[in-house]
Amino acid sequence: MPRRKNILRWSFYVISAIILLFLAGFIYLVIVSKANPPSIKNHQADSLQRTDHGNGFYTLNKNWFRKSSSGLFEMYVEGDPYQMGVVNGKLSQELVVRQEELFNDQIGKMIPSKFYLHFLKYFVGWFNRDLDKNVKEEYREEIYGVSGSASKDFAYIGTPYQRILNYHAAHDIGHALQSMALVGCTSFGTWNSMSADSTMIIGRNFDFYVGDQFAEDKIVAFFKPESGNRFMTVTWGGFIGAVSGMNEKGLTVTINAAKTNIPSGSATPVSLVAREILQYADNIAQAKAIAASRKMFVSESFLIGSAADRKAVIIEKTPDTMDMYDPARDFIVCANHFQGNSLLKSKENEEQMNESASVYRYRRLQELLDSNGKNTVEKTIRILRDRKGVGNTDIGLGNEKSINQLIAHHSIVFEPEKRLVWVSTDPWQLGEFVAYDLNKVFNLAGKQNNDEIAEVRLSVGADDFLNTEAFAKFERFRGYRKRISAHEKVNADSIVDSNPAYYHAWVLAGDESARNNDYAKALMFYQGALQKEIATKKEKDYIEEQIKKLQPEKLKK
Repeated sequence: MPRRKNILRWSFYVISAIILLFLAGFIYLVIVSKANPPSIKNHQADSLQRTDHGNGFYTLNKNWFRKSSSGLFEMYVEGDPYQMGVVNGKLSQELVVRQEELFNDQIGKMIPSKFYLHFLKYFVGWFNRDLDKNVKEEYREEIYGVSGSASKDFAYIGTPYQRILNYHAAHDIGHALQSMALVGCTSFGTWNSMSADSTMIIGRNFDFYVGDQFAEDKIVAFFKPESGNRFMTVTWGGFIGAVSGMNEKGLTVTINAAKTNIPSGSATPVSLVAREILQYADNIAQAKAIAASRKMFVSESFLIGSAADRKAVIIEKTPDTMDMYDPARDFIVCANHFQGNSLLKSKENEEQMNESASVYRYRRLQELLDSNGKNTVEKTIRILRDRKGVGNTDIGLGNEKSINQLIAHHSIVFEPEKRLVWVSTDPWQLGEFVAYDLNKVFNLAGKQNNDEIAEVRLSVGADDFLNTEAFAKFERFRGYRKRISAHEKVNADSIVDSNPAYYHAWVLAGDESARNNDYAKALMFYQGALQKEIATKKEKDYIEEQIKKLQPEKLKK
């Protein structure tokens, strides 16, 4: 009996110690996950209120916000950092709230367990425990200003400031955790002998997909900060970083993800590095200096176009190394792998080149430029809309090896020396490309009339592909894919018929047949998928693994 009491007593001590350690760890997570907002000396901006002129047109002092006839939202904001954030949030409040709702809905679909969602909150907080220390004071002030317009429904995640700050690192965290299946953005530029009028032209697809609704509310934003350059970006509610943009000096920035290891902690989010370059760099040398001064926790390529230098380069940056790739010719091509001498042969980059769709898209882009003749804005848009594979082969609609993967949040074209920019409209890059003249828009401070600001004569019309049977079939394919995600039953043959050249249609048909215990048909579909142009090694491995699982004895059942 005494022995038994000793065992019970020691078991109690062990269990108590475990509970105490767990509680201590939980308290530590709660403490380190908190991010205190910056100290603001002047809160006068808090009392500002927007004026509603009707039809979605709002003004606030010299700032304004509207929805254009193209479907794009347009916004002009000026002031000191905190004031810019407050005004941005107040003018676009509905979009700030909606984007957070969409973001959390998407996370909820990915992680349906409330327990794991609660745990994830503290994990992200721990991961980003030093995030505020890696963000410039002026950007923390601006984010704090925006956060005043955030939703009241997500207090269980954190304070509005914590949430908006952390959302700026969401791209980087997602990039790191999904680096084996990177979304493949494509960008390129031409100048001098490669452009019809010798001026620089830069185009990019931002293939960042977080559901269809996320891309519905794009904002073409024009900023006049208290210090630095005036600049424009294509953004969304609550986001002050930059993924595509141009400043008043004709310097452009676009970002392309590269292969990265899972980081151990936070650093400066990529989008805020790009924002700083737009705001404070006049030329390539200054852009490089800014990039070098910031520590990042993922790997990224920054394609920098410079009117001052009359060329474009790629700043390639990892958490540990930085290089600058200068093509030493009149064009540049960027997919999702590094090209500079320092990083070309790195283990991560070689894996990216061997296992992803990046090199294939690079080759296709090079092929189109070689056959394109002297480049123009219209030709650039045609390339960004290209859906074919190398050699003009049909590799299916939506293939990651295509330049146009039919998932783009936006597509954009710059003429830096002319300060002109074209932004795509829905769907993806197939709709009209709306033209803006930055020389004119930056002078629209105090705009009081809800008239169009785009350059109609320069805009480029929608792609004729929208009116084809092929596009209608692709829409059916997307519908089947959504029904499968919702666990609805779909006819496997119909999936393939809707997108017959696309390997993933055959994979989905195989998966659907296997779920319905039709193993012979599943095997046929998987084998058919292997005959198509497969985007990544990971996907090919999956197909081959499914074929191995379909053993002869299973097929007999």
